[in-house]
Amino acid sequence: MSKFILLRGGGDLASGVAFRLHRAGLKVLITELPQPLAVRRLVSLGEAVYNGQVVVEGITASRVRSLDQARDVISRSEIPVLVDPEAELLHQDPSLFQVLIDARLIKHQPDLGIEAAQLVIGLGPGFVAGENCHAVIETNRGHFLGRVYWQGATESDTRQPEGDPRRVLRAPSDGLVIAHANIGDHIQAGQTIFEINKQVVKAPFAGMLRGLIHPGLKVSAGMKIGDLDARDDSRYARQISDKSLAIGGAVLEAILSRPELRSTLWDQAKLC
Repeated sequence: MSKFILLRGGGDLASGVAFRLHRAGLKVLITELPQPLAVRRLVSLGEAVYNGQVVVEGITASRVRSLDQARDVISRSEIPVLVDPEAELLHQDPSLFQVLIDARLIKHQPDLGIEAAQLVIGLGPGFVAGENCHAVIETNRGHFLGRVYWQGATESDTRQPEGDPRRVLRAPSDGLVIAHANIGDHIQAGQTIFEINKQVVKAPFAGMLRGLIHPGLKVSAGMKIGDLDARDDSRYARQISDKSLAIGGAVLEAILSRPELRSTLWDQAKLC
């Protein structure tokens, strides 16, 4: 039986990675938080934690509660999602996971190091190839997006959102999120999108609500919880982004560059 790939995180960028790998015939298992914090929820496989099952661009992800259930889900050509924020699954069967991809975009030193798997891949700032991972992928938009580095680090965290900074909607205070709009909705300038502790957040411009954190979650002040898209095309709410697919392609490149892993990660009988 071929080995699995452990993907930490089920947000939109991680889901782009999962999509690329799954379509390439690899067996992916996603680990998530008990309450995932994805903003672009309609393209985040981690939403299976809330809904039991989600479908993103034809790829089905199902929540599981054990490794045995994960095997069953993978046998159905689906992606299992397990609540396991500390990746304790690695200790249950260390030989099963030869590749570990940290796609949580933590932007700081990871809790697991280069020894966690035969191939450890990190996304974005916080990872240093040759120190805490084998390969790191550039996640900043621009000329270097999607490049694979086997030595050194990616560009530093800019701490600024890409594009118009107003598109990022943040929590005005600590508290519970109450939604007044749905992802994919056309939003008028000045329209209330959500509120926290009776403090409303209104749209700074007209556009399409591209993302909104799961309603009812407790969030902290300043936290990114929404994304407004001035292009106002509702298709984009349900489509994996170009950035996510580029990063997914880079991860696939990193895996394929290790010939000793190819025979263990792909089911050779199905490839013949």
